[in-house]
Amino acid sequence: MWLLKTGNLALSSMASSRVFMDKDIQPTIDYVNWLSSNPETAKRVNADEVTKVESMTIGQILAYIKQENAKEASFNCIATIDDVVRDNAWYYIACSSCQTKATRGPSSLMCAKCGKTNVSGLPRYRATISVYDNKDKADFVLLGDAGSELTGKKAAELVDNYFEANQEVGVGHMMPAPQALIDTIGQTHKFKIKVSDLNLTGKIQAITVTKVVSPAVLPPLPSSAEFPIIVDDEVAAPTGSVSDASGHNAGDGTDSTSNKVEGQMPKRPKYE
Repeated sequence: MWLLKTGNLALSSMASSRVFMDKDIQPTIDYVNWLSSNPETAKRVNADEVTKVESMTIGQILAYIKQENAKEASFNCIATIDDVVRDNAWYYIACSSCQTKATRGPSSLMCAKCGKTNVSGLPRYRATISVYDNKDKADFVLLGDAGSELTGKKAAELVDNYFEANQEVGVGHMMPAPQALIDTIGQTHKFKIKVSDLNLTGKIQAITVTKVVSPAVLPPLPSSAEFPIIVDDEVAAPTGSVSDASGHNAGDGTDSTSNKVEGQMPKRPKYE
């Protein structure tokens, strides 16, 4: 167990404990900055345990979004995949350097964030899935590595394999959702999701998945002796999961994904 004594960390002889911190308060900010300047110590710290991520049901997350004083926050949520939304593109072409969505110029791919006019493109996930738990439904957006964690396949691999097997299709052809993604229907997982400003302002409804934590089982419904979960009830703001930046947004280069999935169909990739 780590003890704080006059500004110094000391190791006691007591049994070890996990310590959760609110990363928006100054002492935690100072500690994280100190870790960055002490790489040997930082190697012994599990970054996943530095800040607490609350576990919530879909209904509780939806209720949190409705709160007037709600902020961007991350939660864990156990849900079952009901379907893959197939009306929108399930991937985007990203700048291989910064993962921001690349745009096609007259003769090459361009990246607004990097300011370069000739970048290499890399397909990355941006797939919408319908999920449910014991009471509620929602749409989750798998962005970047979260898609690979779910399917076990990188988007670039799936896209390349498809076009190699279908060389006769035109440049504007839409690649359908891959079988690796369809096969996840019916699976239950613990998802780490992020509620973004776009969710809080009502601009989009889909909630971004930043990590697929692990396979899971839906918890049982509460018994009559337990307090039922009511969607309209207020949910206390999390003490340690509120964050300013996490995840990767395909549209603007930030990892806050709750970016609306564009209706534009993906084009045949031509990596420059």
